[in-house]
Amino acid sequence: MEFTILPVTPYQQNCSLVWDAQGRAALIDPGGEAPRLLEEVARRGLTLQNLLLTHGHLDHVGAAAALRDKLGIPIVGPQHEEQFWLDSLPQQAELFGFPPTPAFTPDRWLADGDTVMVGAICFEVLHCPGHTPGHVVFFQPQARLAFVGDVLFKGSIGRTDFPRGDHAALIRAIRDKLFPLGDDVRFVPGHGAMSTFGHERRENPFVGMAAD
Repeated sequence: MEFTILPVTPYQQNCSLVWDAQGRAALIDPGGEAPRLLEEVARRGLTLQNLLLTHGHLDHVGAAAALRDKLGIPIVGPQHEEQFWLDSLPQQAELFGFPPTPAFTPDRWLADGDTVMVGAICFEVLHCPGHTPGHVVFFQPQARLAFVGDVLFKGSIGRTDFPRGDHAALIRAIRDKLFPLGDDVRFVPGHGAMSTFGHERRENPFVGMAAD
């Protein structure tokens, strides 16, 4: 599996382009700037198969419906409790000064323990609520790589002051689902630099050993 990170929108959200050896690809959290994302896909000679969403916030999903309509590929994820966020996309766009963004429903909802295929790549799905109720994480065990959205960051954790946020649930998800995957696992957060679960388990002031 190969991947590259493409920050999009004024929030510099980490949209990730992932692909297998045959060039079959997916975009994880296409938050905006659809033409630039498609240019990168074309430049690398890839074929997009699906669009994967970790959660329903505008900066993570803003280009998803447009890409689905243009390419005829499915939107996969997040978990069904995110529908209220996806229904509010027009209001989110107006509030934060984004281009008009329609509400939509994914072609496939995900649940904890599901798998998602991108060509030959198999992602394991972990439901990790807290930042939002239906947030999911995509984990690729062979690559030892996770795409965690806004659950965990290098040196920080996701906000829980949004509607239906839950701080205790977020901490449980990080400690009980993500950290046990292994200290060596690298992760791509929704914003900012990559890190490893081991580094965050040891050093993160919000959820690491120092927080106990």
